[in-house]
Amino acid sequence: MPSFMDMALAEARAAGERGEVPVGCVLVRDGEVIARAGNRTIIDRDPTAHAEMIAIRQTARALGSERLDDCDLYVTLEPCVMCAGALSFARIRRLYYGACDPKGGAVENGVKFFASSSCHHRPEVYGGMAEAAAGDLLKKFFKDRR
Repeated sequence: MPSFMDMALAEARAAGERGEVPVGCVLVRDGEVIARAGNRTIIDRDPTAHAEMIAIRQTARALGSERLDDCDLYVTLEPCVMCAGALSFARIRRLYYGACDPKGGAVENGVKFFASSSCHHRPEVYGGMAEAAAGDLLKKFFKDRR
């Protein structure tokens, strides 16, 4: 059985095949996948259609609550500031991410959103999961674009 990060990587590959930046996400509650998503900013013409945002919206609808405090999010790339904010507002319990994003990340890089005194909820954060595989997807995608 594939791991949750393997599922997120599959979503990232599918996003890349659609011409989107290959980022994938899986949202889990009690060991069960509630939502899976890949980036859809180009297809949806929506700058907020990051994998994390889509999965959070799907999960909130599925569970009938904006509070996802018993849910864990697996994503292939360090979340940006928008997604980090959404994770905080949704009260995600744990964040697992693959590759670091020195340019656009907001967890370990950039604004370090969860370390900010104005952040009202901080998930447990575990970075570097399947980091090489996630990073390779991104590097290949951008290399092919150049």
